[in-house]
Amino acid sequence: MALEKLWHKSYAPGVPYELEYDRTTMSRALSRNAKKFPDNPALIYFGRIISFRELDSLVDRFSKALAGIGIIPGDKVALIMPNVPQMTVAIYACYRTGAVAVPTNPLYTETELEYQLNNSESKAVVTLDLLQPRMSEVRARTGVGHIIYCHINDYLPFPKKQIFPIAKKAMYRKVQPGEGVHEFMDLMGKYSSGGLEDRSEWDGLAALLYTGGTTGVSKGVMINHSHFSCNAQQFKAYMPALEEGKERVLSIYPYFHSAGNFMLNSMIWCGWAAVLVPRPETDIIVELFGKYKPTGMVGVPTIYTGLLNNGKFSALDFSKIKLFAAGAAPLLKDTIDRLGALTNATILNTYGLTEATCLVAANPYGGVVVPGTIGLPVPDTDAKIVDVETGLNEMPVGESGELVIKAPQVMKGYYKNPEETAQVLKDGWLHTGDIGVFDEAGNIMIVDRKKDMIIASGFNIFPNEIDDVLFSHPKILEACTIGVPDEYRGETVKAYVVVRPGESLTEQEVADFCKDRLTAYKVPKKNRFHRCDSEERRGENTAQGDEGTRPETQREKLIIHGS
Repeated sequence: MALEKLWHKSYAPGVPYELEYDRTTMSRALSRNAKKFPDNPALIYFGRIISFRELDSLVDRFSKALAGIGIIPGDKVALIMPNVPQMTVAIYACYRTGAVAVPTNPLYTETELEYQLNNSESKAVVTLDLLQPRMSEVRARTGVGHIIYCHINDYLPFPKKQIFPIAKKAMYRKVQPGEGVHEFMDLMGKYSSGGLEDRSEWDGLAALLYTGGTTGVSKGVMINHSHFSCNAQQFKAYMPALEEGKERVLSIYPYFHSAGNFMLNSMIWCGWAAVLVPRPETDIIVELFGKYKPTGMVGVPTIYTGLLNNGKFSALDFSKIKLFAAGAAPLLKDTIDRLGALTNATILNTYGLTEATCLVAANPYGGVVVPGTIGLPVPDTDAKIVDVETGLNEMPVGESGELVIKAPQVMKGYYKNPEETAQVLKDGWLHTGDIGVFDEAGNIMIVDRKKDMIIASGFNIFPNEIDDVLFSHPKILEACTIGVPDEYRGETVKAYVVVRPGESLTEQEVADFCKDRLTAYKVPKKNRFHRCDSEERRGENTAQGDEGTRPETQREKLIIHGS
């Protein structure tokens, strides 16, 4: 019996303190559910329903396709796609062949893609046809030997599949096969399912999930098959009222993100249907919600804000929905109140980080939800609040400090980066960098972040990366990027810029410069300019855009006062 922790008394009925883990990897869990729920929908893609039996067969065939182009256990395969069926097939085919999946944001610039492909040592890429120009440029500067292109319409139902290349010409590119260039469906057509050995190993490396860290350099978080499986089992145990094989969830989180990857695994483990949302636009979400009547929905707070401001959303039938959940940032009270007025669904905040596979804590489903908190650590997840200065002294209930955790879902470490690994993994405890506080019931409230990281619309943004881009502008002498509160995004990016003597600079110039070098969500949305007439005289404000009386952070002081 596990030692009872502060938060255990607040668990919902039926939630265990600890688990005896089923040592089944995710790819084997898919095969198991293909037999247990063969005809249940696994993926729903704009009218095309892919059952668990069919999904398992597709994974088998693509596993053989990867082996056919020379991918062996341990090889890295980058997957650069939104939430389309091929993304799920490719992820699980990597697991099944013993290869390492490297999910990657398709919105990345060439520079970002090049870095991640080289750092991960990816030998193959599975991506959309729309990225051909970008991939052609990047491939020559990486070790990628094979590129497999998918079409958005590959798994659309008739007649949408046939009409798509004509009606959506801008979203369809023909693929010219060549050396190391393949079309997804052509490869799939060469192989049948069955007769394939599942090479996934419980303690083997399953994926590199890229994230930033204290230095702002993107790092590959090493996630084993055991981490994925344990986190999915923790989720299932923490939500016992949700029924195996019977739920239907809108898949809004992108699968290249740790949260999306976690939700995909959880749905596969539980035998649930995933309604794929390739582009999380409010009108699309409203359409899919109305048509497929999900029992669950998980997304960042900005998604909910957008939906509640869309008149069509409030007119939907909410009779099937059981759960709304948010991650990356807590839902505002106004959002919770407005959702609550529409439906009787439970509304939860969750908390996780890539270094812990994803899920660490959540409000209890079926228990007492305390607004403004991230809830309770999930089963088998030990947590404590320690002093920020040394990280050695545990803080009493009600006093803030850094949140640290010890759990079976905590990463193996950062890929090829033992120094950074040692900074966050200490004596088995993962130091999250988040400042939190326990209440008497064991709920955790996150009150600040130890790092300078900015979280905008659920994406992690590291100021150093943006600073480096700004510093490369010929008219900029100094620059400093911070996060500022934003009602819609949670936080948004603001840049303090010192213009070189004799130069002038506009916000549009800064935005255009950054857009060519950064993913769109990293581009500063607000700027404050300062003129530097001499090395001794800095800080004269020449353009407005301040956030009012908000106290200066240390990063702001470095620029404003030149200290």
